[in-house]
Amino acid sequence: MVWEACKSRLVEVPDQTVLDIGGGTGGFAVRVAELGHRVTVIDPNPDALAALARRAAEHDVADRVVGQQGDIASLGELVEPGSVDLVLCHEVLGLVDDPIAALDAVRGVLRPGGFLSLLVNQRHAAVLARAMAGQFDQAVQLLDGHAGTDRRFVAEELRELVAGRGFDVAAVHGVRVFADLVPSALLDLEPGAIAGLLDLERAVADRPEYFALAAQLHLTATG
Repeated sequence: MVWEACKSRLVEVPDQTVLDIGGGTGGFAVRVAELGHRVTVIDPNPDALAALARRAAEHDVADRVVGQQGDIASLGELVEPGSVDLVLCHEVLGLVDDPIAALDAVRGVLRPGGFLSLLVNQRHAAVLARAMAGQFDQAVQLLDGHAGTDRRFVAEELRELVAGRGFDVAAVHGVRVFADLVPSALLDLEPGAIAGLLDLERAVADRPEYFALAAQLHLTATG
């Protein structure tokens, strides 16, 4: 679902400068580069960046993929202000101490009208998962949005947070609404079950009444 939403933007506008924050080994970045775009991956893990370089070479896009060691807090030192067409910030915002400062840093590197793809973990689904696993203490801890180092969001909270930093929110989608709830044995035994589940996921992804079940939320916005 996340790739489909980003791909439409990538196909629509050619030769974009893309920044993938926390992009790790480049599973997403290489696919973006294969569409003809220039991608910089910023990640704190040197081993992940080495794997990124190997993956890019294997897919013949090494000339369009660059890895830089750093994190979202160091964007201002690594990226020219207003130089990026598309920022991918997937599963990063929940790990930072200050989400507001992180979003400000992202907006600072985007060109006017640039596009943000933001993926975060969703709070209600995490509470439900812990409760169903009998981890009731952890479920209670997650009620206020975070436990340990991982902050989780609900849809309206995320929308307001992003809009409050000057972005124009385009859409919010639920990701893995039912996928984590359906027993894997059912998917293995029922013919066509996986395809049917994917169709169902697409059907409910943009329906707000199902956001509370989604393991993750994908928000797109312009800066």
